[in-house]
Amino acid sequence: MPHIAIIGSGFAALTAVRELRKRHVAAYITVISPRDALHYIPSSIWIPAGLRKGEALKLPLGRFFARHQVRYLAASVTGLNAERREITTDTGEVISAEHILIAAGGRFLRKLPGIENAIIPCEGIASAEAMAARLAELDGGTIAIGMATNPKEPGAIRGGPMFEYAFILDTLLRKQGRRDRFRITFFSPSPRPGQRLGEKAVDGILAEMTRRGFDTHLGHKMVRIDPDRVVTEGGEIPADLILFQPGMTGLPWFGDTDLPLSPGGMIRADALCRVEGCEGVWVAGDSGSYPGPEWLPKQAHQADLQAKAAAANIADALAGKAPSTPFTAELICIMDSLDKGMLVFRRGRINLILPALKPLHWLKRAFEHHYLRAYR
Repeated sequence: MPHIAIIGSGFAALTAVRELRKRHVAAYITVISPRDALHYIPSSIWIPAGLRKGEALKLPLGRFFARHQVRYLAASVTGLNAERREITTDTGEVISAEHILIAAGGRFLRKLPGIENAIIPCEGIASAEAMAARLAELDGGTIAIGMATNPKEPGAIRGGPMFEYAFILDTLLRKQGRRDRFRITFFSPSPRPGQRLGEKAVDGILAEMTRRGFDTHLGHKMVRIDPDRVVTEGGEIPADLILFQPGMTGLPWFGDTDLPLSPGGMIRADALCRVEGCEGVWVAGDSGSYPGPEWLPKQAHQADLQAKAAAANIADALAGKAPSTPFTAELICIMDSLDKGMLVFRRGRINLILPALKPLHWLKRAFEHHYLRAYR
């Protein structure tokens, strides 16, 4: 049987496994990743409020791999030769495959001086736990929450969770009866952060910040982050807790391969998730740079859609058919505030925004339960 190698163990990688088996693809599948657990980062927003525990969001994948007849290789990828379709790992093992799917995710830029003084929430569950611990230590002060993008690839941004953290922390502090002791400042180099969600959504977000009594520091280029302040070209924000989400780029090993890279360091792909000029090599999720609308998101839902398209096209290629399934460009976000949620949906010319409603908070929690059933 042919061999399919999948790099990664996150949303895109696991969705690809499910889709390939759903299509009854007769192939050996190897998943290469240093981690044999799915970390459900979307729900880490609830860790500071105690609605979720970090360990409960780490789902072991041993049974999932066994059910889908997948060989798991515990290793980190150190290189890839696209022409020969060979993957090298830190264990010294070299994996050859007829098809390679790169679903290894991306990383956050750390070029800003002093960025180690900030917590980067989406780096992992440990970041949310560190935030919760620091918040519990504070009796008052200023919480600075901000985000930026990759200047070489404006689409490489994951900003939605930062709005969620801002609104969730505000709601949490109010429930604890100590909101009056805290100042919350939202900052961004963009004068209108969140534009990928749509202009109406940005208007709603900024209006909600005003309603909740936030300060905003927008439209100023960042200079550095000190232990007790955020410094921009427009001034300084003294802070006791700093949450900052920088732009994204590709993994370090991408640059040591023959893969084509975008200006922002991602792997260039077409609408079918094929890596440009590399037959039998595919990409899904945050590792890639794709054609599409300017609002094309970096989020788990979009990674799933790209993985589905890649799996369909790999299945066709193995069956001797021409790949023909493009991924769907779609943004779905329930922006949670601990007790309510605001829905944002984009596809084609459709841009739907629903105001903050209690049922949407419960819908987001119900979706988590539904999504994770496949891995529990």
